[in-house]
Amino acid sequence: MSANSAAFFTVRKMVAADIGPTMALASTLKDAPHWPQSVYDAALDPSSTPRRIAIVAVNEVSEIAGFAIASLLPPQAELESIGVRANFQRQGIGTKLLSHLIDELKAAAVSEILLEVRTSNHTGNAFYLVHGFRQIGLRPRYYTEPEDDAILMSVTLG
Repeated sequence: MSANSAAFFTVRKMVAADIGPTMALASTLKDAPHWPQSVYDAALDPSSTPRRIAIVAVNEVSEIAGFAIASLLPPQAELESIGVRANFQRQGIGTKLLSHLIDELKAAAVSEILLEVRTSNHTGNAFYLVHGFRQIGLRPRYYTEPEDDAILMSVTLG
């Protein structure tokens, strides 16, 4: 096990001080949404509608290796974004984030997670399939810059 493996990272709720580093991380990921700070602010605001869960994976020096954000409309939630810093990918951090997020969603009375993913995001598609998501639809030309279709996926939480 390398020093960068998921075992060396903890997952916790995102806090305001994490927004800048999370935005910087998202900007390095071609398939992550590049949201303005106001979207992250809303994700941390408990009175925001819809309510969101925002989490980060951090190492022992509080470096953010990954993040996940989901909006809640129980009994469903939408996985709006999940991303892992390039040098920490393929080490189980995405799985750790998703597992933690699922635990929080179950506690919030969510029984199904929905998401959209670019058809060209082969890594993301494979990740979701491995974690039990299934394709439930397709939105042609959903994404722009570059134009791409969106695969709609869903997983039922047990």
